[in-house]
Amino acid sequence: MATILIRDGRVISPADNLDAKVDVLIDRKRIKAVGKISAEADTTIDAAGKIVVPGLIDMHVHLREPGKPGEESIASGSAAAVAGGFTSVACMANTDPVCDNEGAAEFVLLQAARANLANVYPIGAVTKGLQGKELAEIGQLSHAGAVAFSDDGFPVENAAVMRCAMQYTKMFDKPIIAHCEDRPLTEKGVMNESYVSTVLGLPSMPAAAEEIIVSRNITLAELTGSKLHIAHVSTKGSVDLVRQGKARGVKVTAEAAPHHFALTDKCIRTFDPNFKMNPPLRQAHDVEAVIEGLRDGTIDAIASDHAPHAAEEKEVEFSYAPFGVIGMESMLPIAISELIETRLLDWSQLVEKMSVNPARILGLKKKGSLAVGADGDVTIIDPEAHWKIDAAEFRSKSRNCPFDGQKVTGRAVCTIVNGAVKFTL
Repeated sequence: MATILIRDGRVISPADNLDAKVDVLIDRKRIKAVGKISAEADTTIDAAGKIVVPGLIDMHVHLREPGKPGEESIASGSAAAVAGGFTSVACMANTDPVCDNEGAAEFVLLQAARANLANVYPIGAVTKGLQGKELAEIGQLSHAGAVAFSDDGFPVENAAVMRCAMQYTKMFDKPIIAHCEDRPLTEKGVMNESYVSTVLGLPSMPAAAEEIIVSRNITLAELTGSKLHIAHVSTKGSVDLVRQGKARGVKVTAEAAPHHFALTDKCIRTFDPNFKMNPPLRQAHDVEAVIEGLRDGTIDAIASDHAPHAAEEKEVEFSYAPFGVIGMESMLPIAISELIETRLLDWSQLVEKMSVNPARILGLKKKGSLAVGADGDVTIIDPEAHWKIDAAEFRSKSRNCPFDGQKVTGRAVCTIVNGAVKFTL
């Protein structure tokens, strides 16, 4: 196995209390040494002026294989991941067929191995067929490699079913990733309920629809003692509920997507369907609350909620377009531009939310660290790169990016997975 020596970068690994200009040596798919290294290697990478971090992890992506590989296959999604600086991704269960059994999870792992790019981890369904009625084969899915369970896109509406699911997942020490939406309140809604929705005359989705289910799920997690992860937090009320749950000792974690800390519902005045997602873009006070949640640790992770759609699906009137936007190749530069450049977060905090904490939440024991013996997953970032996002150049098969054309700072320039370079700019 070839060795890789990364020289003279600013190495930031919060899990190891490390922020220094040192070298990193990778050997036999593992971190071999960190420090001033004089040894030779098969490949030497000059990281002067760059930031070297544990491989980034996107814990919430949608890959459309099986079902709609023309929108995104596991191979194309893996290519998009490494181009965005992500060494590992966790993919949701809402494929066709649904990932609700052992064979489906094994299929994801097989296709990921064939692509041989990013690590791809399956997230198993909570209920069979995402129907919210009967629990999926949680034990078999866990055995097959599922790192979490979610009916994302479809909230588990029956509280008794959700309680039962939490009790089962607790036995396997796995989190439930919850899409929180009271669907009767959002029926036919296409955007956030606000002054903007009134002016535009579009049916709306109130913030309360998210907050009601966030509250219920935190209550159930407190009752069962199980792990709960709130997906794509988007409202001030949700952030407050998570903060209160943590203060009570509930095993609740949360994530935010870039569009929910960088954009507001005013973007929808253009009627561009690439601003249509679920949860929808909210108001300025919600964005401020999400950012504060990231700052104070209430929100543990940043995840893309990468949801690819074919061009023809999005090239329709706003009301008829499907929910969802892509984000793996834009998430890191948006986070740098919106959070680092504005000094809302420092680099250590950002790495925690994009590597350390996702690894911890998903139970990826040798990820999120550059300690000796950790997996040889490394992302090298150019923090000074100034460029413009161009979705037409993405490795993803889809182009529905809300940040297309935006000028940004910072990007991944090299992605190393299991001790092998998988992307270099």
